Amino acid sequence: MRIDIKDILGKWKEYTLFNDMGMTVSVLDYGGIITEIMVPDRNGKFGNVVLGFKNYTEYEQNHSNYFGAIIGRVAGRIEDASFEINNQPYHLEANEGHHQLHGGSKGFHQVKWSVTPFQNKKAVGIRLDHKSIDGEGGYPGNIDITVTYTLTNDNKLTLEYSATSDKTTALALTNHSYFNLNGDLKNTVENHHVTIDSGHFVELNQELIPTGRLISVDETSFDFRGGRLLKEGFEDVSVQNKIAGKGYDHYFVFDHHLENNAVVQESSSGRIMTMKTDQPGMVMYTSNTLMDGLELKEGPSRRYLGVCLETQSSPASLHHEGFPSVILPAGECYQKQTVFTFGLQS
Repeated sequence: MRIDIKDILGKWKEYTLFNDMGMTVSVLDYGGIITEIMVPDRNGKFGNVVLGFKNYTEYEQNHSNYFGAIIGRVAGRIEDASFEINNQPYHLEANEGHHQLHGGSKGFHQVKWSVTPFQNKKAVGIRLDHKSIDGEGGYPGNIDITVTYTLTNDNKLTLEYSATSDKTTALALTNHSYFNLNGDLKNTVENHHVTIDSGHFVELNQELIPTGRLISVDETSFDFRGGRLLKEGFEDVSVQNKIAGKGYDHYFVFDHHLENNAVVQESSSGRIMTMKTDQPGMVMYTSNTLMDGLELKEGPSRRYLGVCLETQSSPASLHHEGFPSVILPAGECYQKQTVFTFGLQS
């Protein structure tokens, strides 16, 4: 195992984690962006299974897709870019219509993080640290955040998030990697077979804002408990699939009945990715609105080219009862973990 460090554009550094099995994970200190994950297919050929720009300047200039980045302070959409804590109103930047998306235009995806590499007999990784000051982006509290990426020899990539705030605040951190198990963008994710341990998802309105209703997945294209191909949702004519741009951009609440919270399989490559987390749910986004023609590492972008598994609590909790809360009380420790394991179908 080892870590390579490369200077990027004279202002950033890219850290590449190598395990003894040949898997690599590359991460920028800018945005904590995962730029590449190389894993083998059934024939032993390594390929990149995440979307990333060919020209790294695009991460700064064209950041609206959030490729591979750490998202915060609050991942997802906050209705009317405002919320209250203990009857105190807080007003945020509206960067998507009247609403805020992914922490606003100056969110953690644009922060240059302080990085500390580490290595031991079992793992290699990096620790990323950032301090967000009270009032930044309209959010209360001085908050210290640490995100740790760890790679082991059993091809597990663990993302750990920890934070503390001196004021009660809203916090929901996630990573926004777009996965494509075909490798090197050979195809879209339409034939990715996905299993999700979830019996309910959050209903969205026409602006992709949660309505406050949880909907049963029974007899819908949102029922992934037994697994299904993503293209079934792309082709579905139901209102919720159409609202999301003929696909998925919805929060799934985990049941915690199955061994894994989610499993993604791609039959032509033989790759399989399992995901386990202590988060209460995740947004699955299937790049329904990804624009054509962005210059990615292996070719041009297009619709349905990746699937995001954004593990987090729900910002809908700021306006509706009955959703996993994003409120972090002053002095308490925010501690979350998500583990992605890469393997091959048996």
